[in-house]
Amino acid sequence: MVSLPRLVVAAGASSAGKTTIATGLMAALTGQGRQVAGFKVGPDYIDPGYHALATGRPGRNLDPVLTSEELVPALFRHGMTVGRPAELGIVEGVMGLFDGRLNSDGFGSTAHVARLLDAPVLLVVDAAGSSRTAAVAALGLRAFDPRLNVAGVIVNRVASPRHGAEIAGVFEQAGLPVLGIVPRNAGIAAPSRHLGLVPAAERGESAATIDALAEHLAGHVDLLAVTDLAGTAPSLAAAAWQPEAVVTPVAGAPVVGVLAGRAFTFRYAETTELLLAAGCRVVEIDPLRDETLPTGLAALYAGGGFPEVHAAELSGNARLRAELATAIRDGLPTVAECAGQLYLGEHLDGHPMVGVLASSARMTPRLTLGYRAATAPADTLLAPAGTQVDRH
Repeated sequence: MVSLPRLVVAAGASSAGKTTIATGLMAALTGQGRQVAGFKVGPDYIDPGYHALATGRPGRNLDPVLTSEELVPALFRHGMTVGRPAELGIVEGVMGLFDGRLNSDGFGSTAHVARLLDAPVLLVVDAAGSSRTAAVAALGLRAFDPRLNVAGVIVNRVASPRHGAEIAGVFEQAGLPVLGIVPRNAGIAAPSRHLGLVPAAERGESAATIDALAEHLAGHVDLLAVTDLAGTAPSLAAAAWQPEAVVTPVAGAPVVGVLAGRAFTFRYAETTELLLAAGCRVVEIDPLRDETLPTGLAALYAGGGFPEVHAAELSGNARLRAELATAIRDGLPTVAECAGQLYLGEHLDGHPMVGVLASSARMTPRLTLGYRAATAPADTLLAPAGTQVDRH
């Protein structure tokens, strides 16, 4: 058993300010000299980029759908203890508190992960457009699942001190501590895009935004009360996940190229850790800048990102596209997903891409997100034929 101070930042719905509050708390506490680890519920890659800027360590995901219930506390402990041990873990929730995989009784929800971590929940209450009603709705969330420890609230986006006091009064009557009352500040909101927030790597002003968030939160939230709340979490029994325990070492330190740069920012930290644990040498390839492949390339991992934003630039790097096409057609072991699949296709929004996949893609106005189950039709690098995999 080990003491790992932790809390989960949740809300009643998306767009209530979870990312603003969670990232601001991470940055403010890090600014006080504390070692803070940031986590995100679910498969989201974008928020962890902001968490990494706020804490100076990789942002990580906790997703029982794509891993397992047993792995969530193990991965959390790994993120808290690998490298520089963290004093405090802050987990940003996803969507509304009880929203998980459809038709699954909330499996994979913020509440589910909070229970798996036995962590207190800090509820972000969006005050925009209401006052006492926002507090009453939050108290309903608290009462819905007695297994959940909703232990404090931060009231966000209040219009005035009087507005904030009106809401806080309801919580005081109910005995639920108010740890902060945060006024609206449109100047520090992270801009949105079709999949959520704009990745931190694409925003030149990201560091300044994080600093502004830290100052804003430090001025309106009782940070000592936040750390005290995290310290009420009981000891966690799970052993830390160890990448060395789940890979088969390979000889010769093969070079694995990983697509990176502004167009390929979506990657789980554990992917690189698994490759390194297997004895591989991981080399980043930025298709926006690099014109040649690394010497001795043994395999390629093409992960996620926003290639459609940089389609013209990616297409313009014809030399790298030609090298990749030749290497893959000559048998270079390759794993591609999301942005990687788009880049390896023939065209993206009309721009020529690598062309090794017989597919073309275009951006549409409609957003579609969700978990999917698939069955491998043939033996691949990732799974033998017939294996069912969960994906998103």
